[in-house]
Amino acid sequence: MSDWSLEGMREGKVLPVDKPLDWTSFDAVNKIKLTIRRQHKIKKFKVGHAGTLDPRATGLLIICIGRATKTIPELMGQAKRYVATIKLGETTPSYDTESEPDQQFPTDHITMESVENILPQFIGEIQQVPPIFSALKKDGKRLYEMARAGKEVEVSARPITIHSIDILSLENDILTIDVKCGKGTYIRSLAHDIGKALNSGAYLLELRRTEIGDWNVADALQVDDICEAIRQAD
Repeated sequence: MSDWSLEGMREGKVLPVDKPLDWTSFDAVNKIKLTIRRQHKIKKFKVGHAGTLDPRATGLLIICIGRATKTIPELMGQAKRYVATIKLGETTPSYDTESEPDQQFPTDHITMESVENILPQFIGEIQQVPPIFSALKKDGKRLYEMARAGKEVEVSARPITIHSIDILSLENDILTIDVKCGKGTYIRSLAHDIGKALNSGAYLLELRRTEIGDWNVADALQVDDICEAIRQAD
């Protein structure tokens, strides 16, 4: 990754990036793309990402530049790993912190054992209903646009694969899990469904993507550092 010259970047780079909170995946891609275009005074340069990460999530985002953008479909198909922090006993319309809690449920009956008992039903190939507040399209419109407009939207379940779920902690109605899953999995929906399976409610408090295939967030770069390397190159 040391060759940040224009020709070196055109040859292609796969960049593991640690996406900050409240950035869209496009924000990260666009900042790198604009830096390259301004530094080298060019109008076009190929930059893309291999799998969207929600604005409310942090962690590993793979950004491909130059000829490496051809590898995006392959990278998108690789397994992903997340650490998810889930609030039990409440739900939100968006299944995360984008919207305020709308319902409350009892949690006194929830124990480590009860969580362990329900998790196996989410392992393997399962049917999952994506959240209404998502970028999926229906009738040509984004679901989140219709949801924010207050429209009733029916979303169909679709097959996904979850390879493993490990409990990291359960304390004060906060459940933290480590999830390894295939493409198309919505951890927000998983949080919501775990709440229902526990005869309660739940929503996603925090989400951090830690792995994509063999890539690990421990080796990820900061967007600002990438942009500075581009500006410092000859």
